[in-house]
Amino acid sequence: MIEDLNNAIPGSIVLLHTCAHNPTGVDPTLDQWKAIAAVCKARSLYPFFDAAYQGFVTGDLAKDGAGLGYFVDQGFELMIAQSFAKTMGLYGERCGALHIVCKNADIASKVRSQVKIVIRSNYSNPPKHGARIAALVLNDLALRQQWLDELVNVTKRIEEMRHALRSSLEKIGTPGTWNHVTDQIGMFSFTGLTPA
Repeated sequence: MIEDLNNAIPGSIVLLHTCAHNPTGVDPTLDQWKAIAAVCKARSLYPFFDAAYQGFVTGDLAKDGAGLGYFVDQGFELMIAQSFAKTMGLYGERCGALHIVCKNADIASKVRSQVKIVIRSNYSNPPKHGARIAALVLNDLALRQQWLDELVNVTKRIEEMRHALRSSLEKIGTPGTWNHVTDQIGMFSFTGLTPA
């Protein structure tokens, strides 16, 4: 990844998964995020974060967003596409947000103007049902805490399923090592299984 980033044309947009990488189940460590940020800065690359699964790794939004937070702390201008389809179970509701971090208010005003043009020409009036549910959950302290607690339960279940799969593969003597199943995180995994 670092090699590819080093070979990217300056000004390129780089798509990065905030966490729970789809399809690998492998995320950068914070030190690796720092190395990725250093290359992005040196090569003048524009980070575009996909935050579809934030909360599905540890159940903690801040921990799962540590790499993204590092980029913001480093002063990057960047975009974040955030979805609530998975983390709030709002599939089919097209519920999420596009966040754009700009250097200053003047640039933000220009970006806002362009985003409004894109919105108007693409969908004009977005569906409101999912957005209202997300807003209700995020703005009510009790509901927000219930949602955060449920994220923890979901991540525990994912982890338990990973351990059960590894244990079963080892129990039946499936050739190979299977620690990667439990080393990976989130909803996705490269199992290494062949058709045979």
